Amino acid sequence: MKSTAWSRASRLAQSSWKGSGTWRSCPQRQLSPSRLLRYQSTGKPPPNLQLEGKTYQTDTWTNVPSSVLPLLSRRLHLQPSHPIALTRELVESRFPSSTYTRYNDLSPIVTVAQNFDSLGFPADHPGRNRSDTYYINKGTVLRTHTSAHEADIFRQNASPGYTISADVYRRDAIDRSHYPVFHQMEGARMWDRKKVQGGDIAKAVWTDLEQMPKHNIEVEDPNPTVHPERNPLQADHHSLEEVEAIAAHLKRSLEGVVVELFSKARRNMAAAHALESSHEEPLKIRWVEAYFPFTSPSWELEVFWQGDWLELLGCGVTKQHLLINAGVPDQLGWAFGVGLDRVAMLLFSIPDIRLLWSQDERFSSQFSTIDKITPFKAFSKHPACYKDVAFWLRSSSSSAGGGLKSNSQDFHENDVMEIVREIGGDLVERVTLVDEFQHPVSGRKSMCYRINYQSFEKTLSNQEANELHEEVKAGLANKLGVELR
Repeated sequence: MKSTAWSRASRLAQSSWKGSGTWRSCPQRQLSPSRLLRYQSTGKPPPNLQLEGKTYQTDTWTNVPSSVLPLLSRRLHLQPSHPIALTRELVESRFPSSTYTRYNDLSPIVTVAQNFDSLGFPADHPGRNRSDTYYINKGTVLRTHTSAHEADIFRQNASPGYTISADVYRRDAIDRSHYPVFHQMEGARMWDRKKVQGGDIAKAVWTDLEQMPKHNIEVEDPNPTVHPERNPLQADHHSLEEVEAIAAHLKRSLEGVVVELFSKARRNMAAAHALESSHEEPLKIRWVEAYFPFTSPSWELEVFWQGDWLELLGCGVTKQHLLINAGVPDQLGWAFGVGLDRVAMLLFSIPDIRLLWSQDERFSSQFSTIDKITPFKAFSKHPACYKDVAFWLRSSSSSAGGGLKSNSQDFHENDVMEIVREIGGDLVERVTLVDEFQHPVSGRKSMCYRINYQSFEKTLSNQEANELHEEVKAGLANKLGVELR
């Protein structure tokens, strides 16, 4: 299910601006000739793109950068012993293949109809903007969520349930928890009125629930299953008795996932003496009412982990119109979605999302099987180089975004992130807006961003960081049409 719906958006931390164009001292080192991909200053894509064995014509909508295309083949969720793959396997282990078909190798290239239209996204939904989504051409995108495949799988109706794990793509911020590619897992379980005995969905669900394993962890669930304002019943399609049963089955299923993930992690961390004594309290989970566009009623599941409540996933009773539109109107059930990167980083104590993409053996050799979840041990602590870039926006700037030079008068923060990422790649740890100012007379707006350059493999010299930063400044000026300060 749609990832942004399953987690609250993290806001970039603001810090005071020490002045435009600040150059901070960094140790001197020689520059590696193969350190990064170079930004294409023209911003004009080739006439065709060869992706996943197919040829796609580009057009004015094309905005997928050269730095992202090589990542399509990485498939971290399928790489043996990778933290993302291990997390996927742990979650999958709670959904037996006899009931749940597993879809783990679906193409990341989908149509606009699959990614948006099939899920009822309005034509003016911000998720459709080129500032948020990577377009191969006007009708084709890199999927922004696993739900792009939802309607097709419902329509296939191959089994009562399914799970999907996949790499998904979004233009986003640059910091330790965001990357242009991340991984989602979603699942669903349906019951068919025409197939259950007597058409009694509630009875069929309760019967299935009785066969599921129980647990003994503490669960906080103070709210009623439905609430007319906060968590409404789909009264035109479902009875309260049906939803009570489906909600109970959903919650037991996902509580089992938490038990599998965090009990194993606690045991291994305790064995490795990595769990602080103050964090040895019993495992606890709680259910929180939520709103998601594809389910109602809906909930978030939180787990008490290392002294804090953490939002883990989102779920709910599937909106019936999705099933009707997919041609299976007699089915009803539940669905959930979880971000695998975030869970993997929690389980393995990985501090920076860039590490998940590292091909350094010092990283990959630390992980083996789902039976051994051990905390990540840092293998480098190289200092960071902070540099600021400030610029004036054009007076006619708007928030439409899009990132082509032909419409450089439009500004969106994600355009800044894409240019920095295209030039600096994984040498950029964080980009933060530190100051903005509007001139009282001209009305022009000034922005200042602080860029933290930091490598896992070596100490960047001041010269190296300066060269990168000059390219970033040139890219911003050339592609966005801003005036550097």
